[in-house]
Amino acid sequence: MATPDFPYSRIIVVGATGSGKSTLAERLSKHFDLDFIELDALYWLPGWNHLSETDFRARVDKATRAPRWAMAGNYSVARDVSWPRADAVIWLDYSLWTVFWQLTFRTLRRWWRRELLWGTNYENFGNHFKLWSDDSLWHWLFKTYWRRKREYPEQFARAEHAHLTVIRFETPEEMESWLANL
Repeated sequence: MATPDFPYSRIIVVGATGSGKSTLAERLSKHFDLDFIELDALYWLPGWNHLSETDFRARVDKATRAPRWAMAGNYSVARDVSWPRADAVIWLDYSLWTVFWQLTFRTLRRWWRRELLWGTNYENFGNHFKLWSDDSLWHWLFKTYWRRKREYPEQFARAEHAHLTVIRFETPEEMESWLANL
């Protein structure tokens, strides 16, 4: 059940690649006893293969039928499934350089520690140096960062999203301060 100070029970955390969406959604899920939904975990299969759009949407549909959840992810292909069911969106709207460094350290840590990601997937550090390729997280960050900064305010202003409370953070420190005061 939602607390008086935090009345949300279905939360989506959005932001650029590497901004900390999964970390924040998982922290919220633990703090408020919410199901944790990580869209990457629903999308990616072993060997860095991915679900079809239809199967992915079905997984998102099933996961968001639960009464209480915190979701991490930006997949626009399933936005029409998840956003109508949410009551709040938290936007990690950090500077490009903040996200770049967070992404770099996270990628290095995952690669160095051989952290298992989704399915049987591990960070392939060499792929990220292929800056021309969508396999590179740095390429993906630079490709999508400015688009997301334009897209989210437009999405939040749409009539079908008027029910959402939007909570925007421009720095990790601002988000941490908010979280500490919950």
